[in-house]
Amino acid sequence: MLRRILSLYGLLFFVFIYAPILLVVVYSFNANTVNMMIWSGFTFDWYRQIFGLETSITNSATYVDSSDQLYASIRTSLTVAVSTSALSTVFGTALALAVARYRFRLAGFYRTLMMVPMIMPDIVLGLALLIFFITIGMNLSLLTIIIGQSTFLISYVFVTVSARLAEFDTSVEEASADLGATPAQTFRKVTLPGIAPGILGGWLLAFIISMDDLVITYFIAGTGNTTLPIHIWGMLRRGIKPEINAIATLMLLFTLVIAAVGLYFRSRRQK
Repeated sequence: MLRRILSLYGLLFFVFIYAPILLVVVYSFNANTVNMMIWSGFTFDWYRQIFGLETSITNSATYVDSSDQLYASIRTSLTVAVSTSALSTVFGTALALAVARYRFRLAGFYRTLMMVPMIMPDIVLGLALLIFFITIGMNLSLLTIIIGQSTFLISYVFVTVSARLAEFDTSVEEASADLGATPAQTFRKVTLPGIAPGILGGWLLAFIISMDDLVITYFIAGTGNTTLPIHIWGMLRRGIKPEINAIATLMLLFTLVIAAVGLYFRSRRQK
């Protein structure tokens, strides 16, 4: 009896988590151009509309934004995500190595400070970054988005790599040094391959969070640098149409592909 109750609880738990996401995917194929919540047939037209293909949808049923604006926001998001994830991975990994390998008095306090950006409310961090950039006279641009996102994404990479370093057997490094390897050789041939799954996981996490960030980016984007989440937010303010569900479904698919690639490389390294 207890086993059945636990099974039912587990089923309801996953339904609670994934049912809203499933609804977004289902309604992205809804042919109803007036009320998204009333199913009137299956269609690929919303996806065809996104990719600029010919459809039977009238212009009044879609958002006023053109496909060019959507593509521009995707390019901006990808530029920001690639830049911030690379910067965050380099600095986050270096910080994690420094805290793990060197003993200094304020190491615990330093580690706590690295956690703060992760728990800080997005609206507070976004406002703080906006005030900071204005104070130093920096115009809001693509550069401020990259700098702003990197400030908190470094923390995610730091935590991911630190967890990997905690499991790393340092006696391997000592054996490498005893055999005559220089510190640089030990790092390149022993340490780096050992913590590579953590670095890859941190990079993927930073990339996905950057692609999804809305609140902080909204504060520091300025004009002319619209990312995909800000573009979607602007569309939502004019009502929810199936077209936006199609964009959300494509974003979900993209995220799943990135995660699958990460898991694939991680499984190959573990063999």
